[in-house]
Amino acid sequence: MASTVTSESPGTPVPSRPGYGQLLRTRGAWTFLLPGFAARQPFAMLTISIVLLVQHTTGSYGAAGAVAAVTGVSLALFAPFTGRLADRHGQRAVLLPGVLLHTLAGLSLTALALADAPLWALFVAAVPTGASVPQIGPMVRARWGVKLQDSPLMTTAAAFESVTDELTFVFGPLLATALCTAIDPAAGLLTEAALTLVGGLLFAAQRGTQPAVGADAGVDGHARVKHASALSVPGVRVLIVAFLGIGAVFGGMQVSLAAFSESIGEPGLNGVLYGTFAAGNMLSGVVCGAIAWKVAPRRRLVVAYAALGLAASGLWAAQSFVVLAGIGLLVGVCIAPALITGYTLVDGLVPAGARTEAFTWLTGAVALGQAAAVMVAGQMEDRLWDGAGFLVPMGGTLLALATLVTLRSRLSPRVVSRTVARGVGHRVPVAVD
Repeated sequence: MASTVTSESPGTPVPSRPGYGQLLRTRGAWTFLLPGFAARQPFAMLTISIVLLVQHTTGSYGAAGAVAAVTGVSLALFAPFTGRLADRHGQRAVLLPGVLLHTLAGLSLTALALADAPLWALFVAAVPTGASVPQIGPMVRARWGVKLQDSPLMTTAAAFESVTDELTFVFGPLLATALCTAIDPAAGLLTEAALTLVGGLLFAAQRGTQPAVGADAGVDGHARVKHASALSVPGVRVLIVAFLGIGAVFGGMQVSLAAFSESIGEPGLNGVLYGTFAAGNMLSGVVCGAIAWKVAPRRRLVVAYAALGLAASGLWAAQSFVVLAGIGLLVGVCIAPALITGYTLVDGLVPAGARTEAFTWLTGAVALGQAAAVMVAGQMEDRLWDGAGFLVPMGGTLLALATLVTLRSRLSPRVVSRTVARGVGHRVPVAVD
């Protein structure tokens, strides 16, 4: 399966088995990868920093979780609009005011918590804090799309970004926890705000690799394309449901693993269990990106999601640490292929002028699913039996799988519009699909 579109210039053949080495040799990639990694690190620190600070000042994990949930819901609701603005006006134009607003909002939330402000005031401050989170991950993915276009390296790039996200969500919470426990409960949120400001400004400074505003309009002559919402694409709506299910896995696992560790009298094992889950995700992501897939992405997504639903269905039955660790590892292994393939499908479903918005819808869906799962799983653990929270990942993935199977035909790429927009005359059907 060969391609005539490359990561560096048209006309240079891409190897039939694209790998990470080829991807990282893409011209100009490092100019946005390094600042992008630094800028997305605070995203993984935000929730745990809020929980630790608010719990310290209020003495209530319930209040802390509620404030963190408001932040997550706000992020999920506002992220797509940030993406749409970035597609219309450019990433830099959105990032510059965005990082300033997020920094101020984070500092305000910190000050209110330290001043023992009422809970409603923390909720109010949590809204702009979540709404202004810079969407660095989707912006990096959009830049890969510009660099690679229809290259087979797009799947490798999606896998690379998935692994990068996992690394972020391993190191970010560890850094935040260390700062809050060893220095001061407010240190995590203050550091998150500072890193967002510095990293976001460095990323915004990389003008040469950001997608052109209204790129599609200048090629096919239809100015309306650049203003079309990614949500108007049926396939994007199907992917949003799938990613809500993935978010349910993340949120349900976080609460339920902590509750399980507490129930067996070993709360310190929570980090080991979640680390095993995250390790499975990272390992699977690395392998997924190294494979030259010959199966169509739509079929891969259905198979990967079915495996995820099956693995998540076994969590509630685990009665021992070893069994739960093994099932958690399997769930992590199944998440990465579903995430990677979902992000890969965006390239074929959405015009270039709306891709950043599309990626933010998916990122927001994960955040929304996670926030809902945290609240539901917490209530189930409190009101039902130990381990009841594990029903949340199972229910979320099975419902999403049913939707995915029923509406899978909407994930077919628009071959004609993509071919015209790219200005390429001939396409191999298997490569496009």
